Amino acid sequence: MDYSRFFTDAIDRLHDERRYRVFADLERLAGRFPHAIWHSPQGAKPVVMWCSNDYLGMGQHPKVVGAMVETATRVGTGAGGTRNIAGTTHALTRLETELADLHGKEAALVFTSGYVSNQTGISTIAKLMPDCLILSDALNHNSMIEGIREARCERQVFRHNDVGHLDELLRAADPARPKLIACESLYSMDGDVAPLGRICDLAEKYGAMTYVDEVHAVGMYGSRGGGIAERDGVMHRIDILEGTLAKAFGCLGGYIAGKSYVIDAVRSYAPGFIFTTALPPAVCAAATAAIQHLKTSQWERERHQDRAARVKAILSAAGLPVMSNSTHIVPVFVGDAELCKQASDLLLEEHSIYIQPINYPTVAKGTERLRITPSPYHEDALIDRLAEALVQVWSRLNLPLGARSLAAE
Repeated sequence: MDYSRFFTDAIDRLHDERRYRVFADLERLAGRFPHAIWHSPQGAKPVVMWCSNDYLGMGQHPKVVGAMVETATRVGTGAGGTRNIAGTTHALTRLETELADLHGKEAALVFTSGYVSNQTGISTIAKLMPDCLILSDALNHNSMIEGIREARCERQVFRHNDVGHLDELLRAADPARPKLIACESLYSMDGDVAPLGRICDLAEKYGAMTYVDEVHAVGMYGSRGGGIAERDGVMHRIDILEGTLAKAFGCLGGYIAGKSYVIDAVRSYAPGFIFTTALPPAVCAAATAAIQHLKTSQWERERHQDRAARVKAILSAAGLPVMSNSTHIVPVFVGDAELCKQASDLLLEEHSIYIQPINYPTVAKGTERLRITPSPYHEDALIDRLAEALVQVWSRLNLPLGARSLAAE
């Protein structure tokens, strides 16, 4: 049997559908973010990064880098194994205490990534509640969807951010049945925000638990960086908050926070936690330093919002199809997978601007876009250069201009 054809055919299908992904070889430069080096086929070239999820540039912050270097020098690199075998490093204990405090919860549990924390967290929580009904927002991240699938519970999908539809589903459910509402606080492709207060109202009315993914909001919203839930004053009403250490905190890892008995149950039953090597202590120390800094420093959040607002204003004034929203995400509508990839390639090769194309399955077919994420370190001159480059690329590819709204998609 020719086994190779299974794999080559699969790759050929991606090429035919214009969905084959190519990863740029990039080298970030600490202290110079968002500037980086692109190791292109023609050699090393300087570029400006415009789509990093290190939203606040904390991956280069002296406190964060210093904590990582000092800890690695003092205790070594790896964690030594799973926490069940090698024990829990003190740096990880401190990190979980810091996270629980950030979200005003009794306890927190750290995983190797935000993906794993959703996948194993949701599935474990739901499995521990017999006959659990999971109510999932239609635009939930793949990690949440996979966690729901692994739970092998009944799932009902409510229309995106539609509390009326959620109300209908909850009303029709058996009042005695365990129910888990799963949603995100900030949806990273469109930049729209969930009505968390109204979702909490429904959860309390119908006796449901709430699970909210805050990965694109922690560190950046709320007076201490607790996310949209903190900003909207509903953090105490949400049962389980999930977040990441890999975006605004500039490190690696994911976590959940909630009541101590929920966290202890997940710790005791989740395969994705039990059988996985723990985060290295140096990474834990770096993440702790980032969280502690952002609990008290407002400069990064305020500057970040200022930069995002300026990018939206400049691009919109240039006639580019910015998809409007109230957050730091700046999606620029393309609507065609091949053209989206061509736009990305032209920006990189001719303008030294790195913006990865966002195509299906990350977004629905016909809604392909460039997803721009400004940071506090994108100066006015860089924003102006971005607008000029985008206008030239749009003209070159005959792409349509004009504002786009989320409602139009």
